[in-house]
Parts: sequence; structure tokens; C-alpha cells
Amino acid sequence: MTTTINKIELLAPAGNREKLEIAIHYGADAVYLAGKDFSLRNFSGNFTPGEMEDAISFAHNRGVKVFVACNIYSRNDEQIAISEYLESLGRINPDALIVADPGILSMARTIIPHIDIHLSTQSNTTNINTCLFWEKFGVKRVNLARELPLSDIRQIATGTSLEIETFIHGAMCISYSGRCLLSSFLTDRDSNRGQCSHPCRWKYAVIEEQRPADSHPFMEDERGSYIFNSKDLCMIGHIPELISSGITSLKIEGRMKGINYLASVVKVYREAIDDYYHSPDTYVTRPEWLEELSRINSREYCTGFYFGHPDDTRPNYRDDRPGTIHRFVGKILENTGPCQMRVDVRNRIRVGDDVEILSRKGPAVKDKVHSMRDKKGQTTDCAQPNTQVIVTLSGDYDSDDLIRHATEISYADPGRSRAPKHHRDSE
Repeated sequence: MTTTINKIELLAPAGNREKLEIAIHYGADAVYLAGKDFSLRNFSGNFTPGEMEDAISFAHNRGVKVFVACNIYSRNDEQIAISEYLESLGRINPDALIVADPGILSMARTIIPHIDIHLSTQSNTTNINTCLFWEKFGVKRVNLARELPLSDIRQIATGTSLEIETFIHGAMCISYSGRCLLSSFLTDRDSNRGQCSHPCRWKYAVIEEQRPADSHPFMEDERGSYIFNSKDLCMIGHIPELISSGITSLKIEGRMKGINYLASVVKVYREAIDDYYHSPDTYVTRPEWLEELSRINSREYCTGFYFGHPDDTRPNYRDDRPGTIHRFVGKILENTGPCQMRVDVRNRIRVGDDVEILSRKGPAVKDKVHSMRDKKGQTTDCAQPNTQVIVTLSGDYDSDDLIRHATEISYADPGRSRAPKHHRDSE
């Protein structure tokens, strides 16, 4: 008799169609996305109704689930529009709707009863009785508040029949479960309506009332002062604990992040999860996973609230973590012949450059650019961003594999931000 193992789900962000394809390419079991309205990431690109229908079809044909976020707290004048939006979702059949507002939940239960309801982390669910309350109203899955320790998460996961979802990687909001008013006050952009201007990442100083010309930083490095910045969450070192806790889905933050970030993070967690299920008794966190995650743009990593370590939830005053970051070059569109790839160029690349290719399996492969041809078939020594070229490498690779410079940028380079503005990620 064969025993079926309910493998934990890896849930990745898909801010637009390209990101959806990259998330699926590198191994996501499910993706979460949104339409042009009614979600909390209005600036991530998102999907028109037609684009969403195509995206759902694309994902389903590859065995990947799609969850649609409709997690704003709505206003009176939006009720008709939301009702019509839910009706349209009912026709294209995503696997679940992510909500926070009880009113939207109620409408969804009436209008699209065939679509599962997932409760957003915006609902601040922190205890088992609240989970049981939501279960009575038809919620199938709860994304728990990020402030919970793993011990509480385990109690909830084992004490209810609800599916439990938790964030395991990405940016952490300085406010309680993302319920922040700072952006509204400072820029008139409501973070709870998908318009956050991220003022918690800005530089601040104190000004004494009688001396307005003199500013005094709270704490500073060579780049400025940071009083609200949280560290970034990274749970790659704790996959066994997460799986054994009874969690259903491990969620990666970042609908507004680029494809370089997305590819690295999804790939690493995919390999870690698969390794654990293949051999839990001999499982170890591979050094190359930590190395890969350390070389994408991020703040200092921590384990958030999972283990109750005070240092993990203190602001990230430092923004100069030692190490290097990848220079993202471009995305392989197709293999056009032996060792020849058509590449969508995102940052400048030259013949002779040492590069590495991030494939779906195994460490990044080091290679070299031997020659290039432009769209007219003419040889060229250099390709600029927003162009496509045929690149000759030493090996063959797959569509949607990413290419990076093998020579990386040091975080500690004088005067250089850890996220160089002249290097594009995906947008």
C-alpha cells in the first residue's frame, strides 16, 4: 500500500505575468496575485481580467494553484464594483480568494461559493479561537499574524482543521501585521488601500523646536539614519521545524520585488523543501542556499517572531551588511541552437564577460559569453538594457533561466548602495 504525503506548499508572489512565469519555472506550488484594484500592492503591475484568466490557465496547465488577493478594507462606494469583480472571478475560477474585510468575505460566500476563501494576514489572526470563528464563516485557510511565535502557530495548526499559512521570507512591516498609517499621514497614500509609499524606509532626524536649522540623526551609518526599518525575514535554516509544526503553506513576500529576487528565493526554498522530504533524517541546510540568499538585495536577515529572539524584531539600523550582490544580466527566452540562447537583456553585457546561469536545479553554473548577435544578425561586442541578443555560451540552458555576472558588487564599495540604482532587476 502506498502512503501519500501531503507535502507542504511553497507559495510565491506574482506581481505580473513575467513574475508568475519565473515563480513557476523555479518551483512554486502556488502563486498569489491580484487584479488592478482591491489589493494591497497597487504598484506591482497586477493583472487585467483578461490577463488574469490567461495567467490562471497558464498556471493550472502546469499544476500550479493561483490565489487572488482582494484584501483591502473596502468603503461604501466600492461595494457594487467589488460585487462585479467577484462575479468576474467566479467565471475564471482561481483556486482561492484572499480577503481581510468581513464584508467582502460575506459577499464572496454568496457570489462565488465555489471558490475557497483564504484570510489575509491583515486580519491579525493571533489565536486558535479566532481561527475557529473564521472557520464557521467558511474560511478554509488563515495566513496568521506575523507576530506569532512558532509554538503558537503549532498549537493553532494542530488544534483546527483550517489550513495554516505563514510568511517565511521577505520584507517585514514595522507596524502590526502591516496595519500602518504612517504613509497616509506623510504622503496621503493609504498603505491599507494598496498605496504604501514605504516611509519606514526613509532617513530621519530629530529637530529641536528652538533650533530648527539643526537636525540630529537618531543613529546613522555612512548612508543615513534609520529608525523604522525592520530586518528581513529568512527561515531557510528552519525548514524541519516549519514542516513539523503542521503549517500547510510557506509564503514568500514580494509582489513588488524583481525576478532576480524571486528566482533565487523560490529556487532555494524549493530545493530545501524537496531535500527534507527526500531524506528528513539526514537533512541539513546547505551552505550554498545561505550563500544564494545572501547575494540578493535585502536588509539584514532574521527569524522574525518565530523564536522570540529580541534582536530579530529590533529595527535594522545597519544597511551595510558585508558581502556581495548579484549583477542581474537578463533572462533566457529560448535556446536557438547548440550553446546559443536568445536573451532579454536587463543590464549591460559584453563579449568575454564571465557569467553564471541560475537554473532550476543545483548551484548556479559559471559560464562565459563567447559571442553575441543583435536582432539583425550582426555581431556585436556589447548589448544594452531593453534589447534582445543571441548569446553564445559554453553550455545549453532552459527558457526562463536567469543570467548574472559572475563578478559581483561588494556591499562595502565606497558610496554604493546595496541596491545600485543603475542596475535593473525586472522592471
